[in-house]
Amino acid sequence: MALDAADKMEILELAARYNHAIDFGDGEAWAGTFTEDGVFNGGPQPVSGHVALAQFVAGFGQQMAGARHWTNNHIVDGDGDSATHSCYLNLVQTKDGGSSIITGIYNDKLTKVDGQWRFTERNVTPDARD
Repeated sequence: MALDAADKMEILELAARYNHAIDFGDGEAWAGTFTEDGVFNGGPQPVSGHVALAQFVAGFGQQMAGARHWTNNHIVDGDGDSATHSCYLNLVQTKDGGSSIITGIYNDKLTKVDGQWRFTERNVTPDARD
């Protein structure tokens, strides 16, 4: 059965909770947007599992204080308890007048666990820079 509007909205809200959690350094909330064995591919090496995901946010917050994740052009597809999601990313530094740090695309795999959507895999592909 195709995803209904409620499922799609929940996935969009999950993406927003992810952004807020990492931007405000809440590692537990950020890790909670993933399944227990979820994987984030967006740095020099994959980060997997709840503990490692939560710890990743502490490092991000120290290196990227004041950064804000802006996502748009969301596309959600799926069937039953599995879904895919993609959207554009613009990571903005709010300090010193603000500037775009990186742009790219998220490509995600999600599953519904105990009635809640979670990322099983979140992949970030940065746009090429000149």
